[in-house]
Amino acid sequence: MNARVQGVTPFLWFDGDVEEAANFYLSILKDGRLESVHRPAAGKPAQSATVTLRGQRLHLFNGGPHYKLTPAVSLMVDCDTQGEVDELWDKLSAGGAKSRCGWLQDRYGLSWQIIPKILPKLLRDPNPAKAHAALQAMLQMDKLDIDRLQQARDRA
Repeated sequence: MNARVQGVTPFLWFDGDVEEAANFYLSILKDGRLESVHRPAAGKPAQSATVTLRGQRLHLFNGGPHYKLTPAVSLMVDCDTQGEVDELWDKLSAGGAKSRCGWLQDRYGLSWQIIPKILPKLLRDPNPAKAHAALQAMLQMDKLDIDRLQQARDRA
């Protein structure tokens, strides 16, 4: 991360072990780092942890059962290749729930969108029929498939 301080940091409320969640995310998004862990006392579970994942700092807070993570807030990961989509999809959804259009919820309840970088280009094709065909293909998918999206656009 550069010397510039990030001005907005998502603060995510968890009900449980935020240090375990932080290490889970770091084991999947290899370029991340653990910035800090705060324990209220020695031997106690972490109350908060700060991680940086792909340049984005996140603050994870163990606030208890008062609030729940919802799909109304998700982390979107841009993927260069289908292999990257497949790997992140499989690892992040393990113990969680898979949904439509590249969305999933991990074992801690945090929602993610695993998106091929080419998707916006396909959905904004200057030919409306091609853009619509890519959109319709996407709407039929759980995990997004780059080849199928491109084939749908190309057939239109």
